[in-house]
Amino acid sequence: MTPTTPVRRALVAALAAVALTSTVAVVPAVAAPTAAAERVSYGNAARLAHQKSIAVRVLKGVFEEGDTAVVDRYVRPDYIQHNPLAPDGAETLKGLAGVMNQQFPDAEYDVKRVLAQGDLVLVHSNVVLTPGSRGSAVFDIFRFQGGRIAEHWDVVQEVPESSANGNDMFSTVSRPQTSKPGPAWLTSYNEKLVTKAFDRLLVRKDLSAVDRYWGPEYHQHNPNIPNGVEGVKAGLGAYFQQFPQLSVSPKRVIAEGDLVAVHSHYVNAPGERGQAVIDLFRVRNGKIVEHWDVLQDVPATSANDNTMF
Repeated sequence: MTPTTPVRRALVAALAAVALTSTVAVVPAVAAPTAAAERVSYGNAARLAHQKSIAVRVLKGVFEEGDTAVVDRYVRPDYIQHNPLAPDGAETLKGLAGVMNQQFPDAEYDVKRVLAQGDLVLVHSNVVLTPGSRGSAVFDIFRFQGGRIAEHWDVVQEVPESSANGNDMFSTVSRPQTSKPGPAWLTSYNEKLVTKAFDRLLVRKDLSAVDRYWGPEYHQHNPNIPNGVEGVKAGLGAYFQQFPQLSVSPKRVIAEGDLVAVHSHYVNAPGERGQAVIDLFRVRNGKIVEHWDVLQDVPATSANDNTMF
């Protein structure tokens, strides 16, 4: 939850160096698709898979390899940045690649899961700059335009020493234990389900939503909340009592198969800057069965004029 994570501290130092060395500032049955629909679906799936591969390639190229060529190839020059530490533009990203590689030659951008919908790709990762450290949990969101990355949002949180539920911030506990999204035909149904559940539980603060939308085997990866539906009721119930004027504003939803992510602005009390939060839910048989999230304080100042949202 703290904004001073190792990744953020390293990014501050790296961007300062860049500035000195560059000129840049139960699921219903679904009818079988027709042959034409299958062709469209295949084409869409191929496009989404390509966008996923580009997103991962850019992240690993910049942070692990110091590869500026991936930026030239896959990122638009007018790249819009929402990370508050970085100015707009692809040149800043190129400068960051060189500096990060020099300062952290053994850094690992360990990608855990990737999902894509439309022109958006979400990447959930464990970023470890120094081998042996716990690193940070990171969600990156990329928007594509014309086959290249045009815009970027992220949320970063330091991985704590312990967890209230015994789960780490990255593993898949619900079955099947795979990090890959489920079948594409599930996407629309699961997106609608999670959107309704999120609105009722977090926007309207109605704890009865847990009984309606959550499965009894619910697995929690937020390190501060116990496992199970009773854990989420107790944890969020206490949160709602502590902050009765809490406002949660969803900004974008990204869904693929059984995974649905919601990018939101949480403000505990009027006048506060609040937190950028990405919640990722897994749905099985019409119920939410697993949850991961990352939270980051919105800072007072930003290197760009775009906000974190």
